[in-house]
Amino acid sequence: MSATADHAEERTNPAARLGFQPEQVVQEIGYDDDVDQELREAIEEIIGSELVDEEYDDVADAVVLWFRDEDGDLTDALVDAITYIEEGGSILLLTPKTGRTGYVEPSEISEASTTAGLSASKSVSVGKDWSGSRLVTPKAAKSKR
Repeated sequence: MSATADHAEERTNPAARLGFQPEQVVQEIGYDDDVDQELREAIEEIIGSELVDEEYDDVADAVVLWFRDEDGDLTDALVDAITYIEEGGSILLLTPKTGRTGYVEPSEISEASTTAGLSASKSVSVGKDWSGSRLVTPKAAKSKR
């Protein structure tokens, strides 16, 4: 029965679909009043603790980066986020959906991700106002380190 419950949770909990795991340290960058509180709570439920903020001074297993068009340069934000994660960690880039204030063009996300040395492994809708892109360091780049 628990296997069925786990599969049901993956379908209903967006944090499970995005690959978050129990006991991970997840750092949140770009928090503001407009973020999706339900997604934040779902991530915290999966990892079993609160998200750590930008002041966290150790490496994290993953980063949740809320980014809006007016937040500056996306490439710079991604490069900064990479410094916060362990090798093999991932960045969940969250941007407003089409038509929402702060919308970021998919081509900009693609270009910034490539420039920062990341590749998109999954894009999903994570709420009524936000889209998410799970970004990872390519395997080839990891082996060169």
